[in-house]
Amino acid sequence: MRADARANRDRLLVVAATVITEQGVDASMRDIARQAGVGLATLLRHFPTREALLEALLRTRFDELTARAAEVEASSTPAGALRLWLREFVACTANYRGVVTAMMRAIEDDESALHTSCVDMRASGTRLLTRAQEAGVARTDLDGADLFALASSLAWLYDQPGIEARAEHLFEVVLSAILTNGG
Repeated sequence: MRADARANRDRLLVVAATVITEQGVDASMRDIARQAGVGLATLLRHFPTREALLEALLRTRFDELTARAAEVEASSTPAGALRLWLREFVACTANYRGVVTAMMRAIEDDESALHTSCVDMRASGTRLLTRAQEAGVARTDLDGADLFALASSLAWLYDQPGIEARAEHLFEVVLSAILTNGG
């Protein structure tokens, strides 16, 4: 890729991150291009669809969450690892308004650009849940899909007007429903 094309792509990602944080995943592609100082055709040349743009923005962070699960699994108690990973998952996904819906769709759509990253991220959380269940500190009637849905609902809470102040309390309530007394 030419240096000027790389600079445009990088600028588009920086601007898109800001715009999507402020306006959500349905932000205008035209607005993103305008704020990046390029034409819509340039944006579409780099990211032909909204999903391709989201994938470029989120894949790295989702892959980091997947890797982070392995780190906390090796360095924390089963309950501690699950708690840490869930907190980081919520912080990551709450950063971009509307990303929870995109993630849930991507899990179900093999053709989605985000599919692999989302599936891998869910699998890493499932591994942490299974480890906590085997240690007797997490409910055994939950699976990875349940955990992902609960974690996604927590991220959604942080995006709701008027609930932000209660989000931390609700995180603890949901976590107490996942972890047993030993957790």
